[in-house]
Amino acid sequence: MTGKAVSFVAKSGTGKTTLLEKVIALLKGRGYRVGVIKHDAHRFEIDHPGKDSHRLTAAGADTMVITSSEKLALVKTHGASPDLEELIRTYFGDVEIVLTEGFRKSRLPKIEVHRKERSAALLCRGGNHDPNLLAVASDEPLSLDVPVFDLNDPDAIVDFLVETFLAPAT
Repeated sequence: MTGKAVSFVAKSGTGKTTLLEKVIALLKGRGYRVGVIKHDAHRFEIDHPGKDSHRLTAAGADTMVITSSEKLALVKTHGASPDLEELIRTYFGDVEIVLTEGFRKSRLPKIEVHRKERSAALLCRGGNHDPNLLAVASDEPLSLDVPVFDLNDPDAIVDFLVETFLAPAT
């Protein structure tokens, strides 16, 4: 796969999005261009009834792009979830790192987010040993074969990402 990508994985309600918000802001503050892909196991609707873009998609457009001077949004219908690595190759050539939320079954390197009140078991260790696990961000000390970071220390996680995947930004 081209590009540098890391997936943040955890059970729902563990705090993946909250941690990612902090990690993204810190990476941006260090001068990196960051891309994000969020996995949604449910049907989501980014376009809303009554908007012209929704009307065009509802009329049958297979691909619809809405653009302005600041943003671009793509709505593309498909029969199955696209391959994660293909998404990264196709849409993220302009960033230095891609962070994904979810995609626990992917072959991407992973950082598991762990909160003891949510679950005693890890997704990527124990009964299910994922060889792509790079680190764990936890609210409790754990003895593992990968680095364990304090869930409330996003700076340490960003330092790890920079050391592992990125050259210092200029």
